[in-house]
Amino acid sequence: MDLMSIFKVSEVLAMAPPPQGQGGQGGIMGLIVTLLPLILIFVIFYFLLIRPQQKRMKEHQKFLSELSPGQKVFTNGGIVGRIAKIEGDIVWIEVEKDVQIPVIKGYIAGTFQQ
Repeated sequence: MDLMSIFKVSEVLAMAPPPQGQGGQGGIMGLIVTLLPLILIFVIFYFLLIRPQQKRMKEHQKFLSELSPGQKVFTNGGIVGRIAKIEGDIVWIEVEKDVQIPVIKGYIAGTFQQ
């Protein structure tokens, strides 16, 4: 047998279907083994990305619901001032004496301590 015929035989064997009942994984176990890496990736994404983001969102919503006039806050855009009044989703921030600007409530990032 020469080298070329050995390669041809191995190609034919590689293209053949697996023998039935001999080491071939089939049925439900084969499906579980196939889907296991995808399930593990989803679990990792959930605990490293999705869950912490949801927790941060809940904390921010709680913070926004507890806003009150007189608090010194800063926005995502970098504006710092005191809350003059709250009208629904609009928060009026006093940045200078007698200068108030409207800011959407969701853009308030935190309280400012000085």
